[in-house]
Amino acid sequence: MSRVTVIGAGFAALTAVRKLRAADPNLGIDLIAPSPEFVYYPGTIWIPTGLRRPEQLVLPLQNFFARMGVTYHQAAAEGLQDGGRVVVTDQGEVANDGLIIACGGRFIRKLPGIEHCFLPCGGVEVTTQIRDRLAGMQGGTLAFGFSGNPKEPSAMRGGPVFEFLFGIDSWLRKQGRRDQFKLVFFTPAEKPGQRLGPKAVQGLKREMDKRGIETHLGHKLKRFEADRVVTEGGEFAADMILFMPGMTGNQWFDNTPLPRSAGGMIQADRFCQVEGWDKVYVAGDSGSFPGPEWLPKQAHMADLQAGAAVANLMDAFQGRAASHTFRAELMCIVDTRSSAMFVARTGKRNIVLPSFIGFHWAKRVFEWWYLRKYR
Repeated sequence: MSRVTVIGAGFAALTAVRKLRAADPNLGIDLIAPSPEFVYYPGTIWIPTGLRRPEQLVLPLQNFFARMGVTYHQAAAEGLQDGGRVVVTDQGEVANDGLIIACGGRFIRKLPGIEHCFLPCGGVEVTTQIRDRLAGMQGGTLAFGFSGNPKEPSAMRGGPVFEFLFGIDSWLRKQGRRDQFKLVFFTPAEKPGQRLGPKAVQGLKREMDKRGIETHLGHKLKRFEADRVVTEGGEFAADMILFMPGMTGNQWFDNTPLPRSAGGMIQADRFCQVEGWDKVYVAGDSGSFPGPEWLPKQAHMADLQAGAAVANLMDAFQGRAASHTFRAELMCIVDTRSSAMFVARTGKRNIVLPSFIGFHWAKRVFEWWYLRKYR
């Protein structure tokens, strides 16, 4: 019986587990992750304003592992041996006949003073801190921004920052406190949201103008201080800073001869196979994939890549050449806590539908539908 090891417990990893089990009821599956839990990051945008509690978005996975027949290893990956056939962890070694690396990426924390920022996608602990800090503020300037990895254009998470920005704005208005706060959005890009498409850029700018949100755009970031954001184009005061840096690969990748992109991700081909490695695949934020410059780092894309990786691995076990690719497809509901804008982008079209309450509820229903697989 063949055994497959999956590294990670996020979107790509758990989708890979489901696809593997569906493909072969007798397949041995090992999963390596530091904690047996799944964090539904798209829902964390609602923690600071009380629409979600942390415990609603952190799912224990023991029951899911039991249903899927997964052998769980509570450990952190540290390296690979024998061409990927052995994963070295801080708790020992795990052998495999096939490997899927889906352990996510790592935020680049090199900007001086970044310790003064809240990283919105840093987990439920961080969003809970944002919630508590907001609740204790009587007024002031709130700064929201993001940047990317200049060597890896796809390695950024800008969408959630817009959702934190608009959601907190809506929440302050509902409380009757918006006039006590100044909200500022900043990014080195001159046209924020370009990865969502030109229509989305216009829509996001209109939304910020309508809400009276100030902008500081097109200037390289220099540093953060406890009470301000400093860029090459000037500086501005900030009583709280929410900042999403660009992403790179996990540190343990440095302990392996895995091929890496210029931005530090694992280099994959269009079949999600690690270039030059037999039966070793990558899915989600860990990988650098061929595709358009706007290819997103998001849960939907991670799921598609995991599906392709599993299909090609199962074919490899049968001696068949890789043939399964993934669609380059961006789908995003930019939520404002009470309504939402829908954005979709493929190689042929870019769809942007204006803010509508139905999209907000669609995002909430999708969360319920997605999480029921793992409850």
